[in-house]
Amino acid sequence: MTFDLEMIKAVYARMGERIAKARQIVGRPLTLSEKILYSHLFAGMPTEAYKRLESYVDFAPDRVAMQDATAQMALLQFMSAGRNQAAVPSTVHCDHLILAKDGAKADLNSALGNNKEVFDFLASVSNKYGIGFWKPGAGIIHQVVLENYAFPGGMMIGTDSHTPNAGGLGMIAIGVGGADAVDVMAGMAWELKFPRLIGVKLTGKMSGWTAAKDVILKVAGILTVEGGTNAIVEYIGDGADSLSCTGKGTICNMGAEIGATTSVFAYDDKMGAYLRSTERTGIADLADQYREHLRPDAEVYQNPEKYYDQVIEIDLSKLEPHVNGPFTPDLAWSISEFADAVRKNGYPQKLEVGLIGSCTNSSYEDLTRAASLAQQAADKKLKAKADFTITPGSELVRFTAQRDGLLDTFDKIGGVVLANACGPCIGQWSRHTNDPNRKNSIITSFNRNFKSRNDGNPNTHAFVASPEIVTAFAIAGDLCFNPLTDTLINEEGKAVRLDEPKGIELPPQGFSVEDAGYQEPAKDGSKVTVSVASDSKRLQLLSPFAVWNGKNYEGLRLLIKAKGKCTTDHISMAGPWLKFRGHLDNISDNLLIGATNFFNGEANKVKNQLTSEYGKVPDTARAYKAAGIGSIVVGDENYGEGSSREHAAMEPRHLNVKVILVKSFARIHETNLKKQGMLALTFADPKDYDKIKEDDQIDILGLTDFAVGKPFTIRLTHTDGSKEEFKAKHTYSDSQFEWFKAGSALNLIAAQQKK
Repeated sequence: MTFDLEMIKAVYARMGERIAKARQIVGRPLTLSEKILYSHLFAGMPTEAYKRLESYVDFAPDRVAMQDATAQMALLQFMSAGRNQAAVPSTVHCDHLILAKDGAKADLNSALGNNKEVFDFLASVSNKYGIGFWKPGAGIIHQVVLENYAFPGGMMIGTDSHTPNAGGLGMIAIGVGGADAVDVMAGMAWELKFPRLIGVKLTGKMSGWTAAKDVILKVAGILTVEGGTNAIVEYIGDGADSLSCTGKGTICNMGAEIGATTSVFAYDDKMGAYLRSTERTGIADLADQYREHLRPDAEVYQNPEKYYDQVIEIDLSKLEPHVNGPFTPDLAWSISEFADAVRKNGYPQKLEVGLIGSCTNSSYEDLTRAASLAQQAADKKLKAKADFTITPGSELVRFTAQRDGLLDTFDKIGGVVLANACGPCIGQWSRHTNDPNRKNSIITSFNRNFKSRNDGNPNTHAFVASPEIVTAFAIAGDLCFNPLTDTLINEEGKAVRLDEPKGIELPPQGFSVEDAGYQEPAKDGSKVTVSVASDSKRLQLLSPFAVWNGKNYEGLRLLIKAKGKCTTDHISMAGPWLKFRGHLDNISDNLLIGATNFFNGEANKVKNQLTSEYGKVPDTARAYKAAGIGSIVVGDENYGEGSSREHAAMEPRHLNVKVILVKSFARIHETNLKKQGMLALTFADPKDYDKIKEDDQIDILGLTDFAVGKPFTIRLTHTDGSKEEFKAKHTYSDSQFEWFKAGSALNLIAAQQKK
């Protein structure tokens, strides 16, 4: 089925003129990213050349995608925006609220019962406002988007950090917070600082055990979790064209782990084949017709160093399989060095669980390569020594894989198929273990491996690899096993070796499905009623945040000075807290409970300056709020890394935190804070982080004479009465400061809709 074909035709019809104008204004050939960005300006035709990392630009994305955990808050905000219908094509995908425990059927049934109130709410809001709704079990948002909505040259925003997955089909797709989604659904411009560009030139061709996943694992090791911040990563070269469309999606998906704004590949024959295989021949024909607009200009390929801010070159023919981790996705090991790393670092050598699938690696090709190893194991009389789970990315992939016998193959070695949902990747995993706190190792084909993310156990060492490497390790049960060189002892006591995996990019019989799980919205939503019970524990209608009073912030109390890595998982945990994603007050009870307090090295234990007692972070924030006192959070580098969840910005706002002051921000989180009316600041000198003491009262001076680029002054009043001042930088534009003045971006939108 082809969605929104007329919209796509319109996008292509205007690209040529806009790209030609942009090329004239910029005065040089254009990269693919620039072509897509300049052809999606909110104002229409380009009129100026934008400066990378300087210019704030208004864009007009073609569509919006939301997953169920973030959609709750996004749609609660949209209901307050005064619109009758979403201004652009939008969808909701129910993939986050299904707990992996006993297998696909049982887990889906449990989720339908446990989350009925939330699913009914999302379905009814979608029905009312013209939003496509994908039911629980339909699949993971990014796989469903790739199969149905992504198109070369398009621009999309999504309320999930792995939205860039659609870059595998040539789309600029960017993860955002729900407030950004509300802007676009309300017909407003979406603002982004014009990104820098990183070119990754791929040469050669992969073979053997190496997979597309190994490209991004290698890149993560090169760039680290911060190296892609405020950048679009554009993959070019003959090696890029040789990768399957879904392999490209895998690479773009994990670009979130290097902090990239998004990642993208140029349109090629592999993408065309995928579009046709997923019954979108009309889009493939259009993309073929407009191919010149969907690839970088020829000069870019010839001299990439002239057009990208940074160029990385990787020879696919020499690339080894990689394993990254534990605890961070950028700790990269080639397979030839991984066993030594396990021994040297004391990582638990015994592998307890291997998990394949997720939004990153659940394509038909991924499953066939993993299944080829499972079949070998069965033929060679091997069983998986570790627990082994399989998560299909969508009902389309699952049904097709079952039809073609792949799921039966996994069953031969003890594999358990889970629901078409995020599951263990996001902490929705009721893990079967006799000691939930034991130091242990797991390996996944997922994207993130932060401490405690998958199973809530900080002692779980989670590693990330391709599905085929994960499958091989699950068969061996040993992280020191190298499938490229080592043998295993089978049930007959014989030494056997696994041959290299074999995969099939697209199903020879085509994709097939009985019920994809899509619900089309009502033609007229005016008669649809959306109700939220006043005593609901899961959903809560929103009240507008208070507007700024026009004064400097004075007498703020330090809520917490966070030490080290503080991701959105630390700020607003997922797992069991997902059930409160639609209830701001209830979920605020998890605010910063995972962050480490600089002053005592403990989590969720901070000093209440009103009582001098130590208590939980949310309780302390509520005490300050009840006393009419604002508070401040101080953080370290790359604060807010990880998921796009805006709850990490809404919770502190709700509990009267006024300012987040850090050494540096992750892009999405900084924007989320701004959207919610928070003051997001960075130390002008990171060493000033050390000046802040536990009992300080803190003033923010300079708000009353705000100017773009002008720093604020931070004044500390210590307990002995002495004062100390230093500068803090901000990245607010004039329009973003209007969000702050209005109390939030949503307040501003609602006011504009009433005019």
